[in-house]
Amino acid sequence: MVFLSGDYSVTRSQCVSVVLLALLSSACTTPTVRNNAFAAANGFTRQVVPGADFSHLVYIAENGAKNRTETREDNLWHIYIEGDGVPWVRRQIIATDPTPSEPLMLQLMAQDSHPAIYLGRPCYFGMARDSACNPWVWTHGRYSEQVVESMRTALATLINANAITSLVLIGHSGGGTLAMLLAERIPRVRLVVTLAGNLDIDAWTARHGYTALEHSLNPAHRPPLPRYIDQLHYVGKNDKNVPPEMLKTAVKQQKTARIFVLDGLGHQQGWDHYWTKVLQTINFSERNYE
Repeated sequence: MVFLSGDYSVTRSQCVSVVLLALLSSACTTPTVRNNAFAAANGFTRQVVPGADFSHLVYIAENGAKNRTETREDNLWHIYIEGDGVPWVRRQIIATDPTPSEPLMLQLMAQDSHPAIYLGRPCYFGMARDSACNPWVWTHGRYSEQVVESMRTALATLINANAITSLVLIGHSGGGTLAMLLAERIPRVRLVVTLAGNLDIDAWTARHGYTALEHSLNPAHRPPLPRYIDQLHYVGKNDKNVPPEMLKTAVKQQKTARIFVLDGLGHQQGWDHYWTKVLQTINFSERNYE
């Protein structure tokens, strides 16, 4: 059979080849393109916000925030911070783009009915070509002073732009590391929630035989967070990356820390099914901040 279109004729085999090429092209799109599509499908607004040294891609879900501002309610937002993504292809090969192909925190934010912001890390989500970016930023310096301060600066801009009065910082794995480091710098933080948080990077690198992150800040070596900041730390019972014992040791000096060990969860898997329950806990905690 021959398919005719104008002056062109295409055989069935050629048509199949075109379809396969289209499918392969779709499969080979970059993580940034796929994540942008996911964000758009969920009604998130995409922005690029300048930080101290880097540009940060953010996704915003207003979820009725304007109504809160107009009625002068406490304008509390949830801030989502992703894990480390793919900093290394293998132990001795650094990735050219650390963006995760399926960012867990972006998926969890899609379940949240509260005003929320997904705060992109430096050099992630298509930002790796920025002049300030180099592999050090997503490897040994992934929690460095430069990274944390740039994220703080970007978040301060978002706080002012959205008239935010208080914050809940939510981070998974290395995003939990950054949530703890940011919390001490932002007075409007009222609650920190970590999921499989890597809160002692020295113990973590030693456990896995990784090179020490000498240029990064370690939450376990920082002063305890102020008492007005509540802390909820969740970890999977089956987590081999950040086991419960490591998390418990990391936060033992934190006065307001509460730890929840969840059955059936590993480091990455299962959080999307449990997230609604965690959100209910967060909303209950917010009663203390009104």
